[in-house]
Order: sequence, then structure tokens, then C-alpha cells
Amino acid sequence: METIIETIDLHKVYRLGRIEIHALRGVNMKVKKGEIVCVMGPSGSGKTTLLNIIGTLDKPTKGKVFLEGQDVTKLSEKELTQLRRKKIGFVFQFHNLLPVLTALENVELPMILAGVPREERLKRAKYLLKLVGLEDRMHHRPSELSGGEQQRVAIARALANKPSIILADEPTGELDTENSKKVMKIFREVVINEGATAVVVTHNPLVAEFAHRILHLRDGKIVKEEIR
Repeated sequence: METIIETIDLHKVYRLGRIEIHALRGVNMKVKKGEIVCVMGPSGSGKTTLLNIIGTLDKPTKGKVFLEGQDVTKLSEKELTQLRRKKIGFVFQFHNLLPVLTALENVELPMILAGVPREERLKRAKYLLKLVGLEDRMHHRPSELSGGEQQRVAIARALANKPSIILADEPTGELDTENSKKVMKIFREVVINEGATAVVVTHNPLVAEFAHRILHLRDGKIVKEEIR
């Protein structure tokens, strides 16, 4: 299968005065098309740093990141913005939904920024909300939705511009066990249905059950790999 995400000898060092913090220490990983890969590890292991670098929100101190064969470490900020808009969908722990907008409008928003015509984006947003089981809640604002429903809206929004890569950072961190299972089941079905590739960062073994592979990160290094 085609490799969608690849990191080569990835290092990240943060400097606080004279102190150096090594968040990543030579991470090599490949994610194939259609895979859902879970990155697990304790707090401070480098999980979120790795995800942010893959998502081009941060730059490595050393090493390379290839997305669909393109070395993104060589791109300008303008090129990175375009790449994120077209190829990457983000799902965060705290949803980041705009409170004044309905679920439908929140899902529409990335398509508005991308210049998608109104009729086309409405059709796409309604389709995605139906896909995550919220067709009857599309006109509700975030304050009128449960935590699990808000996270499903966030998943739909991440898929709005048909990205090839979905990156999720602790997507069930604020949810109870039942809602975590529900959200991750929907997440897996939607990612597969959309033909996307996903990397999910978590410390929750329950979330890892929905991945094809699990990479265990400790002290900035991959120390173990599991195939489900």
C-alpha cells in the first residue's frame, strides 16, 4: 500500500534558557493509506509534539516529514497553510467548535475558508453530519449538544474538505467510557468510508482498540509496535 505519512530520524528540542528538553529523539514511522495508527505513551513522552510536527503546526529540530511523498519540512508558511487546508483534518480533545454557530455551520466553516460554493458545502456538511449520526441535531449549537455529540461534530468538520490525513489528539479525553466507544467506532467507520488515513494520539487503551496499529512512545522514542 501507498505510504501516506513518513517521518525520518525526527528530533525536536525545546530550549528553556540554558536547559534543553528533548521531546523527540529520532522517530521513524510510516503510515499506509487507509490505516488508523494510534500513538500511545505517558504524559511527556512526545505524543502531541509528534502529531503537531506531522500536521505541520510545528517544525522538527532535525529530520524529515513526508506527506504523500512530499517533504513538508521544505515548504514555506504559505505553502504549509494551503497544505493543511487541503490535505489535513484535525480533531482535538476540546472540540474547538464555535459556540455561536450551529453544528451545520461549524462543519461548513472549513469549506467557506476553502472557497467551496454554498450549495456544495451545504450538501457535504449535511452528508457528514448524517454519517456521524447527527442529522437530527444539525441546527443545534454546541451548548445544546452533549460532549460526545460535540466531538462527532468535530470529526465531521475535520472531514469537510475531504482531507487525505486525519490527525486526532486525545479525541475522547473529555468523554466517559460509553461515549468514548461510540465516538471511536464512528471515527473508524467515517475514516474508512472517506478513504482517509489517520493518526490518533492517546493514553487511553480503549481508544487504541479501534486502531490497526499501535506505536508506543516513551521518552521521545518508539519503543514498541503492535499490529491489531
